Amino acid sequence: MTPTKGWLDNEVALITGGGSGLGLALVERFVEEGARVAVLDRSAQKVAALRERFGAHTLVAVQGDVTAYADNERAVQAAVDTFGKLDVFIGNAAIWDHASSLVDLSPEQLESGFQELFSINVKGYLLGAKAASRALIASEGSMIFTLSNSAFYPGGGGPLYTASKHAAVGIIRQLAYELAPKVRVNGVGPCGMASDLRGPVSLGQQDLRIMDSRTPEAIAGILPLQFFPQPADFTGPYVMLASRANNRVLSGVMINADAGLGIRGIRHAAGGLHL
Repeated sequence: MTPTKGWLDNEVALITGGGSGLGLALVERFVEEGARVAVLDRSAQKVAALRERFGAHTLVAVQGDVTAYADNERAVQAAVDTFGKLDVFIGNAAIWDHASSLVDLSPEQLESGFQELFSINVKGYLLGAKAASRALIASEGSMIFTLSNSAFYPGGGGPLYTASKHAAVGIIRQLAYELAPKVRVNGVGPCGMASDLRGPVSLGQQDLRIMDSRTPEAIAGILPLQFFPQPADFTGPYVMLASRANNRVLSGVMINADAGLGIRGIRHAAGGLHL
């Protein structure tokens, strides 16, 4: 029997923040779909774990910081040197502000938190896109950026995180315009999930994971689909957007993968009954 072909056979993808959470789920899914994967992650321990798990024929992992252009460039070069090309860049590495409000943040925290969070969530996307752009133009590939429900409406974080994800929307639209017709640029906006997403050092949140300040029940309770998503639940839209067979026409598109959060309305309704 002929093996079933994956949607990403012979494609090469670079994923930032691929050592845990959604990034790791994307690595797993892309490999399952036939892709070879490069990862840029700042944790040497996570990089070592990736190398041991997947092997050199499937994955190349680079330890580095998305806020440094040279590290992004090293990751792109590692992908091209190892696998011969780059077809997909996924800007995914990010931090969260644990819903720190404008009123509760001191002026000093607001300034330092802005610098750190925007450096990772916004500048990191731009530097990664810049480093990957020539290889993607050559392969006529695609860029995909991880957004959030905070890219579309408030309440999924504080003003720092929400502003950073709105800024990422602008990056997607502008790059989709600039890089057409060679490169498709899109985004996926997940809702809350179990991940290793942490907060800024400047706010003392570097060891605080998203699930340290949220419970699965609390997240499931606000979602119309009424379940607690796992990172793997969000990987399908990335595969579709990266797939040449499934996405010839989408660019500048943002998939709001929020378990129905955007249509919840004033009252929560399930099965026609108001709860």
